[in-house]
Amino acid sequence: MKLLRATLARLGLGRPATESVGELPVRLQTGSYDSGRTRPVAAAGFDQPLVWVVVALLAWGLVMVFSASIALPDNPRFARYAHTHFVSRHALFICIGLVAAFMAFQLPLRVWEKLAPWLFMASIVLLVAVLIPHVGTVVNGARRWISVGFMSFQPSELAKLSVLLYAASYMVRKMEVKEDFFKAVTPMGVAVVLVGVLLLAEPDMGAFMVIVVIAMGILFLGGVNARMFFLIALLVVGAFGLIVLSSEWRRERIFAYLDPWSEEHALGKGYQLSHALIAIGRGEIFGVGLGGSVEKLHWLPEAHTDFLLAVIGEEFGLMGVLTLIVMFMWLTRRIMHIGRQAIALDQVFAGLVAQGVGLWVGFQSFINIGVNLGALPTKGLTLPLMSYGGSAILLNLVALAVVLRVDYENRQLMRGGRP
Repeated sequence: MKLLRATLARLGLGRPATESVGELPVRLQTGSYDSGRTRPVAAAGFDQPLVWVVVALLAWGLVMVFSASIALPDNPRFARYAHTHFVSRHALFICIGLVAAFMAFQLPLRVWEKLAPWLFMASIVLLVAVLIPHVGTVVNGARRWISVGFMSFQPSELAKLSVLLYAASYMVRKMEVKEDFFKAVTPMGVAVVLVGVLLLAEPDMGAFMVIVVIAMGILFLGGVNARMFFLIALLVVGAFGLIVLSSEWRRERIFAYLDPWSEEHALGKGYQLSHALIAIGRGEIFGVGLGGSVEKLHWLPEAHTDFLLAVIGEEFGLMGVLTLIVMFMWLTRRIMHIGRQAIALDQVFAGLVAQGVGLWVGFQSFINIGVNLGALPTKGLTLPLMSYGGSAILLNLVALAVVLRVDYENRQLMRGGRP
């Protein structure tokens, strides 16, 4: 027996005498790993890469809002403002949004599901209120804001989130009839049409387009009849076409988009687009440098809001624009992945909410980038998380906090806990 043990020891197959019987050493190259020992695995409570990308977009947006708005007080229209007026307010909006996001993260998804109909009703009331004279504030011919002291609140931003939550809860309640297109879609269609009529009365066709995409996307992801869905999508596109054709100033925008450099449009409806293209063209590959934009010096209107990307393109060039596009693509893909994961864990409402937020962020950033690059007609939509605007920043951060809550509950379920 002693001879056998000595032979096994020389071959490396033996066990040292001091080693306990219950342990089995495994040798891999020079390392020895003991299967009898267990090490605790640290698990993050939420998606940290997603958080850092959002923080990066917020920080970059804050810097660019300062750069794009620093010269505005030189304009008589903004003469009473300090040069730091817009950036300080934007920083305040971000702080308020982060506090609201922290509070939203504390609410379980089952609470959001119960709140969905009430939030939808509240958004309808606010959309009606903004149309009432002396309640809604008129800016550039549009009545979209309600003054609440230190900021102007835009009900259409709340409508995006409320329609998203309502559509997700609606699909969960209508799962048994989702193959019957009319039973599944008609009530939701009526709700979206009601919101659309109120938004077009402001007018705010851009917000209406985003809401339609969110609602239809959630219905499609919820599993409604695909053939009938694509039929209704064609009808929606036709309806938007009729809206454009029936409005003279919307038709002029389309014509200006097709030829912004013509003598007729260059100083009219095509003015913003032509100067946005000049700004991006000046940026070339690497840009003129932070703060070096010329177009923001009273040439490009709304440089700190709808056309912030044009200033980014001028100061950071093609590389800056591509970096921004990649960040938004990654963010949208990550949010959609969290939604798919929730549905795989049988959390249908949570999954549809997360995917709805992904559609919101992805579609709105796509439209804003397309408008700034001249690929799409001019539309009044801000760049999510970056453009100046209190309501948009607030609701964007709340929506992303809900997505983080979905991811948190996913991780809880995968660890065998309860959300």
